[in-house]
Amino acid sequence: MFKPKLSVITIVYNNARDIERTMLSVLNQTYANIEYIIIDGLSTDGTLDIIHKYDDKISKLISERDKGIYDAMNKGLSVATGDYVLFMNSGDELFADDTVAKIFATAENADIYYGETEMIDDAGNSLGQRRHKAPQQFNWRGFKFGMSISHQAIYIKRSIIEPYNLQYQLSSDIDWIIRAAKKAEKIVNVNQYVAKYLVGGMSKKRHRQSLKERFDIMKQHYGLVLTVFNHVIIAFNLGWYWIWNRRTND
Repeated sequence: MFKPKLSVITIVYNNARDIERTMLSVLNQTYANIEYIIIDGLSTDGTLDIIHKYDDKISKLISERDKGIYDAMNKGLSVATGDYVLFMNSGDELFADDTVAKIFATAENADIYYGETEMIDDAGNSLGQRRHKAPQQFNWRGFKFGMSISHQAIYIKRSIIEPYNLQYQLSSDIDWIIRAAKKAEKIVNVNQYVAKYLVGGMSKKRHRQSLKERFDIMKQHYGLVLTVFNHVIIAFNLGWYWIWNRRTND
């Protein structure tokens, strides 16, 4: 049977409230061949005490200062030894205890597996599906209208990934996935929910910078003219989405 080794990497800094929930969603998986790596930014709020409760189940723990989230994620990649890599950062969760087993049972030896994401609030309550629904089929051109697959819901073969580009502080995950997808020959939609995403984060708090980075990334991969045209469509779709939801709520 196809049972590749999966490196799950969790990035955390001062998040004692959420880290255990994230860790248990990984440690309770029915799939056995998982390497669990935690990169901590030298937390001081009790996060490390919680992590150390599970020392015997963690493959690698690095706790030291970093230069930002993508620097920390690169540290995780540098020590990962799995056939595939998944980032499940603090606050987010694997959807169910059998999620990984179901994903690798879908098809053998894909370069990328991906699925759907459920949004949750601070209390863990469901907020429903992401506004950007995962596409039925995906290739590197699939992000031209926005990030339609969350990084918590995409499993990438380690042999085709590169380090995150530290030029981008908030949106480097988009560039990272596009670069991997350009190399991928077999991409599989598992057609199920695979992750829970905690709404919020720095890209929401620093929205203008995030949008600028996304535009620059898309311009690099898709060209200026197409990126400008696509952003007109993105703006129209976003406006219609909010109008429709306002009418529904009223």
